[in-house]
Amino acid sequence: MAILNKKQMSEEDIKLNYITPAIQRGWENHITMETKITDGRINIRGNIVARNRPKFVDYMLYLNDAKPIAVVEAKDNKHSVSYGLQQAMTYAQMLDLPFAYSSNGDAFYEHDFLTGAETLIELDRFPTQKQLIDRYYNEINGGHGVTEQEKKIIEQPYYSSQSTYPPRYYQRNAVNRTVEAIAKGQQRLLLVMATGTGKTYTAFQIVYRLLKANLKSRVLYLADRNILVDQSILQDFSPIEKMIYKINFSATNCLNEISSHEVNFALYHQMVGQNDEEHFRKIPKGYFDLIIVDECHRGSAKEDSKWRKVLNYFSTATQIGMTATPKESETISNIDYFGDPIYTYSLKQGIEDGFLAPFKVINVTLNIGDGWRPTKGQLDIYGNEIEDRIYNNKDYDYPGGVILEDRINEVANEITEYLKATGRMQKTIVFCATEDAAERMRVALCNLNKDMVKENPDYVVRITGSDVYGKSKLDYFISVTSQYPVIATTSELLSTGADCKMTKLIVLDKNIESMTTFKQIIGRGTRIREKEGKMKFTVMDFRNVTRHFTDPDWDGPIEQDETFHHAGMGIHEKPPYSEDEPPIEPVENYGTPIVGKNGCRVKVINKTVSVYDANGKLLRQEDIIDYTRTNIKGEYASLSDFIHKWKSSKKKKEIEETFKEMGIDIRALKKNQGMEEVDDFDFICYVAYGAKPLTRKERANNVKKRDFFSKYSGDARAVLEILMDKYMNQGISEVEDIKVLALSDFANYGKPAKIVKLFGGKKKYEDAIKDLEENIYEEMSVS
Repeated sequence: MAILNKKQMSEEDIKLNYITPAIQRGWENHITMETKITDGRINIRGNIVARNRPKFVDYMLYLNDAKPIAVVEAKDNKHSVSYGLQQAMTYAQMLDLPFAYSSNGDAFYEHDFLTGAETLIELDRFPTQKQLIDRYYNEINGGHGVTEQEKKIIEQPYYSSQSTYPPRYYQRNAVNRTVEAIAKGQQRLLLVMATGTGKTYTAFQIVYRLLKANLKSRVLYLADRNILVDQSILQDFSPIEKMIYKINFSATNCLNEISSHEVNFALYHQMVGQNDEEHFRKIPKGYFDLIIVDECHRGSAKEDSKWRKVLNYFSTATQIGMTATPKESETISNIDYFGDPIYTYSLKQGIEDGFLAPFKVINVTLNIGDGWRPTKGQLDIYGNEIEDRIYNNKDYDYPGGVILEDRINEVANEITEYLKATGRMQKTIVFCATEDAAERMRVALCNLNKDMVKENPDYVVRITGSDVYGKSKLDYFISVTSQYPVIATTSELLSTGADCKMTKLIVLDKNIESMTTFKQIIGRGTRIREKEGKMKFTVMDFRNVTRHFTDPDWDGPIEQDETFHHAGMGIHEKPPYSEDEPPIEPVENYGTPIVGKNGCRVKVINKTVSVYDANGKLLRQEDIIDYTRTNIKGEYASLSDFIHKWKSSKKKKEIEETFKEMGIDIRALKKNQGMEEVDDFDFICYVAYGAKPLTRKERANNVKKRDFFSKYSGDARAVLEILMDKYMNQGISEVEDIKVLALSDFANYGKPAKIVKLFGGKKKYEDAIKDLEENIYEEMSVS
């Protein structure tokens, strides 16, 4: 058998015979092949969700388990040696690697990011692991090399176990950059990572590696919400739980506990004290040598805040600020305090890589959105005259504005109808103007979902800062395994921090002017839980808040925020002093007029469905039915074209698959439109061509009226009658699949092979099924 020459070999042949042996000689176990670095972007097409192909690196070479050092991109021998170098360099930059290589099996081409040099290397002279590590240590820091302290942290492994996952590429970038900068002496660092990308996991690996390398020994983790502390201790920091103490100054042995644990977690307001007692001063100034500041865009970001005093007091410690949304304004600056971000991983990049869920937006326009004016002398439900002026979205449900009962009911109805069409057990957060507005929305949703509330009274729960019962349900709401509560109405509490992994619907019924707050709220839905079916989420907007997607600051440079004066829009620095309390949420004054449902009729006048790309750019804005109609007509120009295709298809399942490739899921769409009893054929003709639809039951009855079954007798007829019932209940695909004969419904007639013989063999059985189908679809739709 002749051996192929190089030009005839595939890329895989070249790798097997030339590139892999050349690399392996000097790298032993520090090499991986076909290493997946992204999960593949999730795309929303119509009502179908599908992933792009993930990105893979042909070869990844490692300095040690914690630090990759080079990538190699392979090409077949029809390409030049350097043909794949640009791709390798792109991957190397993405992965923070100092060396990139390409090869076609003849030689290697190297790009050295530390010096900028590019070099051709003979096939049998590829650098060994030791050679490349020596070069890295010599060339780093502008050729000044590394200190022993830097080398120590570089060589310190990550925490790993069977119950933890290895860091994703961006998490490794963030950890490596941070610990290496600390080893070089940097004292203030800022990490910017989008919500849902694992900031706390990243913080844990930073702390773990610094402790194990003996670069740090006493750590303080600061947060401003109890849930953030508890989540961190119980989840990402659980491997070192025995090393952790949650600071409680009211405990008699608090200071002893602090000194006997390497890692201490604390809430800002506990450190400061209810009456500015400044409890933190009980701890020696230089005690902590590392402080992690969670959600650093809040509270301590303000220079003159009481919380900043904590950071200033422990100024000798290395301090790392972590946030998804750094804040910059005249009075607040993360960058002034922590410096420019040492690493940024944005929402845009997270969606592009497939680590964060994409979303669609349903913009709902109400007839009073642009303005409502009371009639002359109109009274509210208390009998007070309503001030005569124009009220609009900025006024509804806010202090000094107006509360319209019918508006509340219409918003609640729209939410309810959406959930009925798409799944009533979808975790949903409804953001309301105030805590009282959240209670009114809870009541309205309960009344519209009495059947679900009857099954479990926690179907709808208000979760706000002052609601003790609601806060007790927060852990259940964010739990992946707990079904209830399903719908949470809130104002501020769930806008940030809470790890809501299964949120599939975010409802915006409050005014949001701050891009920081808007990003945080969108971040409540971005987490992916693929095994549980959470791949995307929907934003339902009643106040045109999603106009922020058109803002240049959407996922762009760090924003310059303005000061917000409207109730419910500010970032509140000072929380209640109980450790279980979140930041204060806006409440209304009771002078706000309430207009009964007969005093102002509210209705939906328009809905648009928008899909955005990772940059926040509008891809499509259309009704889902319009999308379906356009795509079906693109495939079948006329009704007769479609009927011809339907009749000629051996299996109607083929047409369903064709639609799925267009991004159209007929079954899901029928459910969405409340037309599940309509035959697929009729539904398609109705949507695309305006034909009058028939239900499956109507088609089945027409077949019976024509006395179709009289052609058959005995058990063969009985089998066909069961198949007709199957069609009536589930659709034509059920009838077409011969596997249906294995179901218990047919048990009295034997196994499938015996049933087929009732018709005279498989061919005659298939003819009978075809005959049945032709009778089912004898009435073709007419537009």
